[in-house]
Amino acid sequence: MTRTRKLHSAAFKAQVVQEVLKEDRTISQIASQHGLHPNQISQWKAAALTGLPTLFERDNTALATERAAHEEKAHELYAEIGRLSTQLTWLKKKSGLEPQ
Repeated sequence: MTRTRKLHSAAFKAQVVQEVLKEDRTISQIASQHGLHPNQISQWKAAALTGLPTLFERDNTALATERAAHEEKAHELYAEIGRLSTQLTWLKKKSGLEPQ
């Protein structure tokens, strides 16, 4: 007989860990309520507490990369505006719509 693993969403895991961190009930009580093994909840809690310090750190490299990409895109757009306005001026002069 093969057993299939239950796949739980990250939101569900976060909800269970929040319940554990409130300390209103024991891990065993929470586990039985959700149909989980207490060891699984302990592992989720440990993973959450391990990742907690990095949650509030700013990723300066990602921020700098995003800022550089934004500046490059703005530069490209301003260059395109310049090209289009030059072409528009030239077309107006050649078509006779604009007085010289």
